[in-house]
Amino acid sequence: MSEASRSGTDKSHTAEATEAAPDAALLEQTRQQIRALVAEIAELAKSNLTPEQFYPQFLDRVVSALAAVGGAVWALDGEGRLSLQYQINLQQARLESDAAQRQHGRLLAQVLRHGDPLLVPPRSGGAEADQPGNPTDHVLVFGLLKTDLETVGLVEIMQRPDGGPNTQRGYLRFVGQMCELAAEFLKSHQLRHFSHRQVLWARLEEFCRAVHADLNPRATAYTVANEGRRLIECDRLTVVLRRGARYTVEAISGQDIFERRSNTVRLLEDLAAAVAGAGDPVWYSGDSRDLAPQVEEAVQAYVDESHSKTVAVLPLTRPRRDDDSEDSRRDDAEPALGALVVEQIEDSRIPEGMTQRAAVVVRHSATALANSLDHHSVFLLPLWQAIGRTRWIIAARNRPWVAGALCAIVLLGVIGLWPAAFEVESPGSLQPVVRRHVYAGAKGRVAEVLTRHGAQVRAGETLVQLRDPELEMAATENEGQRITLSQRVLSLERLLLEPKGMATEERLRISGELAEARERLQTLAVQRELFNRRLEELKVVSPIDGIVITWDVENRLLNLPVQRGQLLLTVADPSQQWQLELDVPERHVGRIVAAQRSLDLPDLPVRFQLATDPGQTFTGRVAEIHLGAEVRGEQGNSVQVKVSINKDVLPHLRPGATTNAKVYCGRRPLIYVWFHDVWAFWQSRIVFRYL
Repeated sequence: MSEASRSGTDKSHTAEATEAAPDAALLEQTRQQIRALVAEIAELAKSNLTPEQFYPQFLDRVVSALAAVGGAVWALDGEGRLSLQYQINLQQARLESDAAQRQHGRLLAQVLRHGDPLLVPPRSGGAEADQPGNPTDHVLVFGLLKTDLETVGLVEIMQRPDGGPNTQRGYLRFVGQMCELAAEFLKSHQLRHFSHRQVLWARLEEFCRAVHADLNPRATAYTVANEGRRLIECDRLTVVLRRGARYTVEAISGQDIFERRSNTVRLLEDLAAAVAGAGDPVWYSGDSRDLAPQVEEAVQAYVDESHSKTVAVLPLTRPRRDDDSEDSRRDDAEPALGALVVEQIEDSRIPEGMTQRAAVVVRHSATALANSLDHHSVFLLPLWQAIGRTRWIIAARNRPWVAGALCAIVLLGVIGLWPAAFEVESPGSLQPVVRRHVYAGAKGRVAEVLTRHGAQVRAGETLVQLRDPELEMAATENEGQRITLSQRVLSLERLLLEPKGMATEERLRISGELAEARERLQTLAVQRELFNRRLEELKVVSPIDGIVITWDVENRLLNLPVQRGQLLLTVADPSQQWQLELDVPERHVGRIVAAQRSLDLPDLPVRFQLATDPGQTFTGRVAEIHLGAEVRGEQGNSVQVKVSINKDVLPHLRPGATTNAKVYCGRRPLIYVWFHDVWAFWQSRIVFRYL
């Protein structure tokens, strides 16, 4: 294709060279430029650009290669009408009048209908205004954009009319060859489009199969959220279902568990209720002027909380059934059974095809959720399902097994109700009671570390020496000024002690300078005291007698820039009392407090093991329970509990040693001891939810 295009181009320009006889070097340079542009068009045809990206670059190079006045690319839309895709200097055609535009439009339609490249002279066409023709002062060169199946558009080039017939035929051949290259691009784009549609149909089939596979409303909702998000190609998809008069979030894509009492979930439920009440879908991407007031308020409140750029709320309406007219009227009055909330987190633009894909997901989701809710609302459904699964019990051959199973159940019930010690388990660490964190007293850089891990230190001993070059420079400058000013005071005093030879005015002037110098000297002395105190703050000292328990102090601190109040190391006194610091999850703290009240025993017994010596069990007593909960490590929100222990019985005293402790909370039925976490989950997640 490139050789043919170069051959046609060379012939056209050879004819033009014969007519105009230009300079040979200039002609060869022009040919090279045209070949380069043709090569660029060939590369564009192999690219993965969209037609909107391809047409501008294609037309720019064709117009440049032909040195044309301008051009345009026209493409057929979905209704079979030509629409302008890209143009260069189309205003030069001067198609301002309605008659010229109609004549030009009919010319485009005629070229498209005939299906062959065409060269139209300027000011040519039928005598009537409604006949096709060229109303411009330029030669119009038309090339067709075709695929294997159809003609999809055409290329129009406006050329100057001063070229000879051979030159104009060369234009026509060149445009035809370039359109063939463009057709290769359109074929590749069409294949990619068909491939994308095939993938989309496969996803739709998978979505339909998955969403209708289960009759459990919650499982169906999670399937809709996760599979629907893949089909719509959005960032997040949420399923909201109507429970009585309320709308509640049932499933969020990518999240197995979410906090139903969070502000974001509550605002999302309010938004779904407002849109479902109106009954019309809402697409919000930054502009809320066309929304109803109650919907606009709910949208703005949710967007401010979630920071989503695009939010679409699509009501789920129950599909119509082939019932009598009375039931149909009842269905029409029934509110939406829920809504789908489509969100784009980062992009406020609605991607092409998203609305159509979302509509498909809404239709299938409404049917699947309606079926699952109807099935779930069957009276005593769990009982009928249990009976259906346990019919084998009444079979005669299974009666011995049933009797044995009943005996086992009774035995397990007795064992489960047997009182047992109930203990709350919690991780913790072994720490000295007396320990102090050492902070930097001033801003600076660590110049010297005078201690090490495990070193014995005394109160007031310097541990770390900081340096502040700016402070040291200021102190040195202050000292220099003070010495200079002191010498000046001495010289002025000697001048005043001279017995004679000095005028009264001169003596008064020297006395004033002396007073000013003495006052300045006092100010420098005060500044010197301040500098000395600040320099003293650069020494980081130990607040107590003890040992340094911070690991690898020198490598961690040396040359480290620090700020005032920054933690540097920790000093502990291992000779004093030791204790356990437990991080009890906040869901267990209530049990410990309840046990203290019921047993009237504030210092509950505690059993613990050290990670350094897992073979032995030690005991202690609850000494203090922190009043506040904080986030600590992987435990999440937890409350710190201090346990007093006897350090003399511990074989290894290592600050921070990991422990696993159990706090005694009285005696409870064995089944509660085993499954108290399950019971707490039931109370907080299920019972509380429906209260």
